[in-house]
Amino acid sequence: MSILINESTRLVVQGITGRDGYFHTMKMKSYGTNVVAGTSPGKGGMIIENIPVFNTMYEAVDQTGANTSVIFVPSSFAADAIMEAADAGIQTIICITEGIPTLDVIKAYSFVLQKGAVLIGPNSPGLISPGKSMVGIMPPKIFSKGGVGVISRSGTLTYEVVSHLTAKGLGQSTAIGIGGDKVVGLYYRELLELFEKDKDTHAIVLIGEIGGSAEERAAEFIRWQITKPVVAFIAGQFAPPEKQMGHAGAIIADGSGSAAEKIEAFESAGVAVAKDPSMIPKLIVESQLKRIKV
Repeated sequence: MSILINESTRLVVQGITGRDGYFHTMKMKSYGTNVVAGTSPGKGGMIIENIPVFNTMYEAVDQTGANTSVIFVPSSFAADAIMEAADAGIQTIICITEGIPTLDVIKAYSFVLQKGAVLIGPNSPGLISPGKSMVGIMPPKIFSKGGVGVISRSGTLTYEVVSHLTAKGLGQSTAIGIGGDKVVGLYYRELLELFEKDKDTHAIVLIGEIGGSAEERAAEFIRWQITKPVVAFIAGQFAPPEKQMGHAGAIIADGSGSAAEKIEAFESAGVAVAKDPSMIPKLIVESQLKRIKV
């Protein structure tokens, strides 16, 4: 199995006629993702590589039965795009756009929750269930089908970790980039719970970074609620205090959110923490063997 996306995913691309939207639509389609529609206000009626384009999400959902959307629109319009998707009945919304004002994201995410939908991102590279569906901007060639679930705040670290997993014969059930902004949709706890319930996910990799307290909360959730082996890696171990490192959420402020604190939280919860990404496959195998012996 997989989580959030699979062979039944019916995808609509919001902003399909833009440069990035078109480019990544072709990548997703070539991977085998079922792209059923695109939207671009004022360009309804166009056909792009056999994909119909609509002016609104309401038309797209009504005429194609789309259940998932991916957003490639400018930051000033992205929050509205999120809310339009949720209002039109989309259940899973993936926002690639970065630089959306924080207050706009808070408003949009609150609306998504009211509609009973889920949001991944913003500032997310998307997600992939290898061999089934890919939604976003991930490089499909490095992924392989298997039983390791991956959750990450960093797109590039996702790719590095997955390349190590694939090289060691450890395929992935689903890999998700949650986004690096201060406010995003689904986070560690919700995704850990989904992987815990997925019968074909046998181990979980959690990639975190400095800033905030999400990793600490995830560690506590793992301690009491997760039975599957979890291996973690924390980026930013040598970052200076009060300096943002790449992502908007990656900043140690008021003496909290450091890599050392996050590593300590995971280790106290029984989570193996890799010193560098190349160690993750070995730690997964060791964790699985430990569970078997117990």
